[in-house]
Amino acid sequence: MPRTLVLVAVAVAALGLSGVALVVAFRPEPEAHVQQAAPVGPVVVVPAQPVALKSRAGRTFGFDVALRELDLIRPSRQKLAEDFSAALLGGRALKLSEQRGKVVMINFWATWCPPCREEMPAMERLWRHHRDQGFVMLAVSVDSVTAKVKPYIDEHGFTFPILLDPEMDVANAYGVRALPSSFFVDRHGQLTALALGPRAWDSDASHSLVEALLRR
Repeated sequence: MPRTLVLVAVAVAALGLSGVALVVAFRPEPEAHVQQAAPVGPVVVVPAQPVALKSRAGRTFGFDVALRELDLIRPSRQKLAEDFSAALLGGRALKLSEQRGKVVMINFWATWCPPCREEMPAMERLWRHHRDQGFVMLAVSVDSVTAKVKPYIDEHGFTFPILLDPEMDVANAYGVRALPSSFFVDRHGQLTALALGPRAWDSDASHSLVEALLRR
């Protein structure tokens, strides 16, 4: 039987030493096997609360203001991001710890997730603007059929690195229970912020957040 993601809990989101707890939890049925990208039946994803963010107008925010504008969750204490190794679309493996010294945005998504698809063009613009300054964007697909991912990426012309996580090993390591989810890792490898649900990633606040992390 194909994998089915089931909505099982609503809780307060938090980051801590024990890991990350997200607002909505998905779990596979016990007898499920990974065979197709989209779960059977209705799929519950987590849209963000309405955030009044526009495309970039040139304003600059401080780090704390940018976090508030984007409605991001901060870790309760310093915590190194969980290291992982995953295959890129081209087959080469990428390891998070190899990105030390850069600011990394890790985005968990799937081709069957509408809010994920909606935010990806803005992610592309954010990535293109800051990639030469030491900003790395890693979009981790949890599609169980990895053959669906490349055609989607090619169709939309996205250029940021795409990692494949069909068994959700990386997603589970980060406690991901909702899509999309985005994690920011600073140049020292510390988790700095979490976004649950889509965001306007080409807004003034988004650019200010990346720029502030690059200066740290």
